Amino acid sequence: MSLAQTEKYYLPQPSLWPIVGSIALFLMAVGGVMTMREIDHGGWVLLAGLGVLFFMMFGWFGEVIRDSEAGRYNKQVDASFRWSMSWFIFSEVMFFAAFFGALFYTRVLSVPWLGEGDTMQQLWPEFKATWPTAGPGLTQDGFQFTPMGAWGIPAINTLLLLSSGVTVTWAHWGLKKNSRTQLIAGLALTVLLGVVFIALQAYEYHHAYTEMGLTLGAGVYGSTFFMLTGFHGFHVLVGTTMLLVMLLRAIAGHFSADHHFAFEAVSWYWHFVDVVWVMLFILVYWMI
Repeated sequence: MSLAQTEKYYLPQPSLWPIVGSIALFLMAVGGVMTMREIDHGGWVLLAGLGVLFFMMFGWFGEVIRDSEAGRYNKQVDASFRWSMSWFIFSEVMFFAAFFGALFYTRVLSVPWLGEGDTMQQLWPEFKATWPTAGPGLTQDGFQFTPMGAWGIPAINTLLLLSSGVTVTWAHWGLKKNSRTQLIAGLALTVLLGVVFIALQAYEYHHAYTEMGLTLGAGVYGSTFFMLTGFHGFHVLVGTTMLLVMLLRAIAGHFSADHHFAFEAVSWYWHFVDVVWVMLFILVYWMI
């Protein structure tokens, strides 16, 4: 009887990968500080840390995949994976909640406070507390920028991400009915949509910096805009990378109708990314 058919919890052999990951994080931290302090070779140390991190991820995830394909994981292990991914996504929800909370506090509370009463009269009597704004300091200095509108690239990206949610669900349906062709086609379309989204957002950022005066230095509006959209873009990049791995595994013949949690975990993450973008589109782009 295989381990996957027993109630025993699979315990892997001692591994060096956590130590390798710790070395990667140490190099990244040191390299990041050296780079910010403009110390020689700081960038190389940071790149070395990233290289070690990717090496660790490739090796460690590969071990987990081989154990899964060998049938070593039973229902207990599957349940632990599901709880782990659920808590990870919850932590991501709280991460974005903090930034949405900062946006709410700025727009609804702090900016109006700065534009009324004694604060306005004594510090910035000419400040108009209307959103979007760079803030009273930059506004008084004549700083100008153009806010990013909702229609155009943001609306196209919304359509792309919503469509990608449909394609990844279609791929899941194909997997559940043992249609390898539908699974691969759905994943390929989802990866393509994610890549196009990232390319369009990169173009949007370039346009904002070069033609709109909208940068991270554009006061409170610029900082909240780039923090929210930038972190979301990073999550799309991570999600697209994970979907690409799922695509390669599907092509290699991995997953079955009743054994495919890795695919489910990535689809959960991708749907979370979709929901966050819808909120971003409404609160950051549309309601300016």
